[in-house]
Amino acid sequence: MRMRQSTAQFEVAFEQEAALERRRRKQLRQRASNRSRARRMQRVEQHGNVAFGALVIGLTLTVVTVTVVMFETLAWLMS
Repeated sequence: MRMRQSTAQFEVAFEQEAALERRRRKQLRQRASNRSRARRMQRVEQHGNVAFGALVIGLTLTVVTVTVVMFETLAWLMS
């Protein structure tokens, strides 16, 4: 009787430990997934900021160039 009881206790303890381990692995996978998602979002945001900065610089240079050329052409036509 004692042997069966200790085996049953061992099996119950093993099942509980296995369930606890499965739960822990699932939580670890979820945390890793969340960290990966956060890093990806940060990279995309950083890339967007750089692209926006390049766009602003490009537009500013275009406006300055067109303005200078326009006034140079106007000065040439008036002389």
